[in-house]
Amino acid sequence: MKPFQHKSDIFFDLDHTLWDFEKNSALAFETIFKKHELELDLEHFLEYYIPTNLKFWKLYREEKISQEELRYQRLREVFDLMNKSVKDDLIHLLSQEYIQYLPKFNHLYDGATEILDYLYPNYNLHIITNGFQSVQDGKMRNSNLLKYFKTITNSESAGVKKPNPIIFNHALQLAKTNKEKSVMIGDSWEADIEGALNVGMDAIFFNEFNIPVENNFPQVNNLLHLKNYL
Repeated sequence: MKPFQHKSDIFFDLDHTLWDFEKNSALAFETIFKKHELELDLEHFLEYYIPTNLKFWKLYREEKISQEELRYQRLREVFDLMNKSVKDDLIHLLSQEYIQYLPKFNHLYDGATEILDYLYPNYNLHIITNGFQSVQDGKMRNSNLLKYFKTITNSESAGVKKPNPIIFNHALQLAKTNKEKSVMIGDSWEADIEGALNVGMDAIFFNEFNIPVENNFPQVNNLLHLKNYL
């Protein structure tokens, strides 16, 4: 018997787990930079943006900055690091348009649709995400993910963000299940894995970049490898 075959409910993170955030984000930036005729090397911009975005998301997750500050400050800092002069009003506009364009792109990780087709007949599938509700709904709708999931819990509806135990308990209640029957799958060790473990849920780490973790901890670097566990 597979380790988690006895589970009834599977909770997935969305960004960086099923939905290919970096690929779709790059396409959104490419679109808005062309629209505003910003002369930027996209790859150079992304070298700064990706770690900066992660830094500000951590601050947002820890309730240290607001949604508006996250959206503005990550761009302000990147342009400053690149010594690119961009006026504040344009940064605010770019931050708004980025959010508008981001859900229009729908690249998923390799194997995402296949693994969901495999799991869907045998498990209740759910989403727990720290993303903004309107944006996440657009991502799921445009990438044809909605049909797989019985419930979607986001940090706006829960009032807190992963790894806060409140959002996990809220998701379990919404799914009408319990922690013993559930497993969490996500890419963030802090938000997804530690968050789930702290409320007594089992977890599988989507370890795309093969970050060193305990050897015996359940992990995959390709979504199709979930078949070894479920």
